[in-house]
Amino acid sequence: MDSTPLWLAESGRAYPALDHDVEVDVLVIGAGITGVTAAYLLKQAGYRVALAERGSVGGGETGHTTAHLTCITDLRLRKLLETFGRGPAQAVWDAGRFALDEIFCLAAREHIDCGLRRVPGYLSAALGGNASEEVVGLRREAHLAVELGFDAEFLEQVPMVGRPGIRFANQAEFDPIRYLRALALTIEGGGSFVYENSEAGEFSESPRRVKVNGYSVRFERCIIATHVPMRGRSSTLRAMLRQTKLAAYSTYAIGGPVPKSRYPLALFWDTADPYLYVRFHPGEKDDYVIVGGGDHKTGQASAEKTYARLLHVARTIVPDASFVRRWSGQVIETADGLPVIGETEPGEFIATGFAGNGMTFGTLGALMARDWVLGRANRWSDLFTVARKKLTATADYLKENKDYLLYLAKGALTAADTDDLAEVPPGGGCIVRLDGRKVAVHRRDDGSVCICSAICPHLGCIVKWNGPEKTWDCPCHGSRFHASGEVLAGPAEAPLARYSSG
Repeated sequence: MDSTPLWLAESGRAYPALDHDVEVDVLVIGAGITGVTAAYLLKQAGYRVALAERGSVGGGETGHTTAHLTCITDLRLRKLLETFGRGPAQAVWDAGRFALDEIFCLAAREHIDCGLRRVPGYLSAALGGNASEEVVGLRREAHLAVELGFDAEFLEQVPMVGRPGIRFANQAEFDPIRYLRALALTIEGGGSFVYENSEAGEFSESPRRVKVNGYSVRFERCIIATHVPMRGRSSTLRAMLRQTKLAAYSTYAIGGPVPKSRYPLALFWDTADPYLYVRFHPGEKDDYVIVGGGDHKTGQASAEKTYARLLHVARTIVPDASFVRRWSGQVIETADGLPVIGETEPGEFIATGFAGNGMTFGTLGALMARDWVLGRANRWSDLFTVARKKLTATADYLKENKDYLLYLAKGALTAADTDDLAEVPPGGGCIVRLDGRKVAVHRRDDGSVCICSAICPHLGCIVKWNGPEKTWDCPCHGSRFHASGEVLAGPAEAPLARYSSG
C-alpha cells in the first residue's frame, strides 16, 4: 500500500530555508494547524511574524490526521462533568465548537477550496461488543449533551453500523493541507516570513533569540506550536517534567475509494478503547473512505500487526472499499484529558495535548496564542492552563509514566536483535550489538548501512524499529527518529548519535 497520507499526495509550494539573521515581533515554531493559524492571525493583526518549520508546511501530524472536525472530545461528556464540574465540561465542548466555527470563518474570508462542509457525527456502541449494555449510558450522554446546549439525539441504530448511538449535528470535515497551504500563502510579506527545513535550536535571552539553521532569529514573543513542546527557554528540569506529563500514542489510518454516494458523508466513531473512527471524503468519480484506530503508546506495539487488524475490521464495515493507502500519526494525551495551552515562561507560549481533537483544539490554541500576544483575556485560559492542578496530580503523573522504568529496564536487559550486520535486510532496521553496545542499524535499499546509537537522547530508553513507517520509535515518551537518526517527533530535540567504533 502507498504510505503517503491522502492529504500529502499532492505537492504544495516550497518555502525557503532560513539563511540569514531575522528580527520579528513573534516567532512561531511549527507549521501545523496551530502554528500556521497563529501566524496567520497575528499577521492579520499587524505583527511581523516568522513561521519556522523543521520539515514542510503541514507535513507533520496535521498532514497525518484523518481530519475529523468535531467538538466531541475523547473524554465522554459525563466524565468531564464528574471530573471538572458542569461549567468546565460545557466550556470544553464550547471551545471545540468555537474553533470549528472559526475554521469556517477563515476559509470563507480567504476563499479556500478545501472541501470544508458540515456533516453529522455518530458515536456508536463499540463494534463487536454487547450493545445492549451501552444503551443506558448512551441515552444519558445524549440527554446531557442536549441539556448543555448541543444538538444531539439518541438513535436506536446508527447509519452504516446498525448499532445504538448518538447523532451529533453540525460537525465537519475538510482537507487540512489545502486549508493550511492557503493560509500560509497569506503570511509572507510586510516583514513576515515562512521558512521550511528550518529547525529551531538553542534559545538565549537579552535579547530573546533562537538559532535556526545556525542563524539568529530575534523576537519579542515565541509560540511553540510543535506537536510535543520544545524546551524553549525553560530549564532542562522544567521542560522534562512538562514533557513527561504528556503521553504519545501512535494512531493508524487506511484509506481507499468506495462507490460514489453509497455511504453517508459523516463522521463515525465508537465507544471502544481504543476507538475506531471512520469518515468519507467526496471525490469526482468515487468517494474515499478513511478508517482509523488501533491507538497504542508509541513504540509499544507492532505497527504491521496493528495495520492488519485495522484492515480486517475496515473490510467488515466497508466491504466494497479498495484500500490502497495506509499511514500513521501520533496524538498527545494529558493525564486529565484536556489540552495544555498557555504561557510557560515570560514571552513563551505552548499548545499541545489535543488527543483526538487536533484540528479543533489546534485552532483554539492558535486563537488563544493570538489573544495572549494582544494582551486580551480569553475565556478558556484558566481551563487549559499549563499550571492547573489536575495536570500535576501525583497519581495521574505516575499513571502516565508507569511504563518508563519498565521500558528503560527492558531495553537494557533485552538482547539485541542480532550481532551480525549482514542480518539487517535491505529497507529494514535492527538493534545490533557492536563492540559490546546496542546500535540502531538501518540498511538502505542500495545495501549501505546507517548506524546510530540505539539510545534515545531524551531520557535514555532503547528505540525500536518501526518497519511500515521506517522510523526508530522510543517506547518511553514517544520520540520518533528518521531511519538515519534525525528527529521526526519530540520530546527528543537531538538526533540519535552517530555510531563510532572504539
